[in-house]
Amino acid sequence: MERRNQTSISEFILLGLSNKPEQERLIFFLFLVMYLITVLWNLLIILAIRTDSYLHTPMYFFLSNLSLIDICFTSSTVPKMLVNYLSGNKAITYTRCLTQIFFFLLFGGTDSVILASMAYDRYVAICAPLHYTMIMTQKVCASLVAVCWTWACIDALIHTASLTRLSFCGHNEIHHFFCELSVVIRLACSDTLLNDLMVYTIGGLTTVMPFIGILISYTRIFIAVLKIPSAHGKKKAFNTCGSHLAVVCLFYGTIIEVYFNPTSTHTAQKDTTSTVMFTIVTPMLNPFIYSLRNNDMKRALRMLFSRKPGLSL
Repeated sequence: MERRNQTSISEFILLGLSNKPEQERLIFFLFLVMYLITVLWNLLIILAIRTDSYLHTPMYFFLSNLSLIDICFTSSTVPKMLVNYLSGNKAITYTRCLTQIFFFLLFGGTDSVILASMAYDRYVAICAPLHYTMIMTQKVCASLVAVCWTWACIDALIHTASLTRLSFCGHNEIHHFFCELSVVIRLACSDTLLNDLMVYTIGGLTTVMPFIGILISYTRIFIAVLKIPSAHGKKKAFNTCGSHLAVVCLFYGTIIEVYFNPTSTHTAQKDTTSTVMFTIVTPMLNPFIYSLRNNDMKRALRMLFSRKPGLSL
C-alpha cells in the first residue's frame, strides 16, 4: 500500500551554483570561457605531442591521454550546465542523469588511475634509468592505459547499475550543477545501504589505490634523488616530477576535501566549490602546468604554432 502511494519521478532539477539571474549570467560566461580554454589547450597539448617525434616517449604518451581524459571529464558536466543557464530550464531526465553519472565516474576514475601510471613512469625513469626503455615499452604503456579505462569503466558501470534499483519518489532537486552520485543517492526513498557501501568500497578503491601507488612511487623517487651527489642532478630529477606533482596535488587535494572529510564539516556550498575545482579548474590548469614548466613542451608548442599562419606563442 505504501508503494502504491509513491510517485516515481522522471526528472531531476539541477539547482546549479546560484539562483540569482545576475549571478547566473556571470557564472555562464565564466564557465564558458573556462570550458573553451580547457578544450583548446588540452587539444593543443595532444596535437603538439603527436606532431613532434621527439615527444613520442612514454611520459608524453601518458600526458596526451591525460589531456584527452580532461577534455572528456569536463565535457561530461559543463555543457549541460551551460545549456541549463542559457535556456533557463534546469531539468534533466532520469536517463540523462544516470548517463551523466556514468561518464563522470568513467572519466574521473580514468583520470585518477592515469596519474598513478604517470607516477610509475617517473619512478622507473629516475630509479631505474638504465632499464627504462626495456621496462616502459609501447606495449606496457598501452596496457597501462587499457587497464585505466577498463578499471574506471567497471567502476562506473557498477555504480550506475546500482542506481537503477533505487526508487525516487519525493524530492527531485539536486543542489549541484550536475548529477553527482552521492547527492542523487541521498534523494532516494528506498534503502541505499548497498549503494553507500559500494561508494565507500569500490568507489574508494578507484581513488585510494592509485593515490597509494603515487605515494609509494614518489617516496622511492625522493629517496633515490637524495642519493644523487650533485645539486644539478637533484634539481633536474625534481624538475621532471614537478609538473606531475602539481597536477596530483590539485586533483587529489580537492577530492580529499569533498569525499574524505568528516561529514560534520560538509556544506552544500563548500562541497560544490571543491567539486568545481577538480571537475573544471584542474583540467583547465593541467596543460598550463605542463607547458609552462616543461621546455620540451614549450618548444613543441612553438613548432605547432609556427605551422599555422597568423598564430604565435
